[in-house]
Amino acid sequence: MNIFRINTTAFVEEDFFLQTDLSEQQIVDIIYPIVLDERNENIEYDNDDLVSALQITYPDAIIEYFTEFETITI
Repeated sequence: MNIFRINTTAFVEEDFFLQTDLSEQQIVDIIYPIVLDERNENIEYDNDDLVSALQITYPDAIIEYFTEFETITI
């Protein structure tokens, strides 16, 4: 199981995190074409769309999506 921080824009507040059994390459293979299409002004997407694309492509994968984590202060 891995946790990845997904960064697709220059804005850190738009980053999100995936806890998944997918590899980095599997994630990039699906997300990169979507991001590239938006950069070429062909489509618009949000993070939910990216996660949905992963879930559709890998229906048996474990994919948990987070935009922030709880903080424990000790």
